[in-house]
Amino acid sequence: MRPEGRGKPGATQIAKMQDNGQGTGEKGSQGSPNRAACADPRSEKAPQMFMLHALRVSDGILALSALPGGDGDLAGDLQHVSDWQPSVVLALVTADELAAAGARDFGVFVADHGARWEHLPIRDFGIPDDVFEQRWTGVSRVIHNVLEGGGRVLVQCRGGCGRSGMVVLRLMTEAGEAPGDALARLRSVRPCAVETQEQMTWAMAIPRKNGAVPARPRLSLL
Repeated sequence: MRPEGRGKPGATQIAKMQDNGQGTGEKGSQGSPNRAACADPRSEKAPQMFMLHALRVSDGILALSALPGGDGDLAGDLQHVSDWQPSVVLALVTADELAAAGARDFGVFVADHGARWEHLPIRDFGIPDDVFEQRWTGVSRVIHNVLEGGGRVLVQCRGGCGRSGMVVLRLMTEAGEAPGDALARLRSVRPCAVETQEQMTWAMAIPRKNGAVPARPRLSLL
């Protein structure tokens, strides 16, 4: 995995991900799941083919994915993560979800392969609690530093939709992207990103990095 902020992802790597299915670094040959499938409220718990849904943010690449092992191929999923060479992996799943997927040692794997592991659990379909909020400023700063340095960051939850979509959208707006534009761009690669209005509200409820304060629009989930 890539040391933090070292090396800018090349255009060839980006092109390969885009050619491989709507900007995804995917393990298989299928494209991104369609919106109807992702909108199913059970999507966070259903088995998911493991894919990395990637976007350029600042000068780096920000991706979201399901939890490795959810498709029954934990070893293959972990190798896929390693091959993608993230500098930071941010896990939003609970300890019980990691255990259920057989991925209890995911953080050890990430650290052993040279990346930074951050674990900020959020309950399924939920929003950040007080413990998350206390740590978020520091974790967000690290992530933005990596992206500005041309590195890669992976955010993952159980299904790669609600929780990870919420946090990726927040990072995009923190980086200065207009909320509506950020949501449209995110859903162009992951149509199921952000699953509840509460998640949408959290993602939008911050001043952007350039100092401008957004009007906190109640963007539609549909």
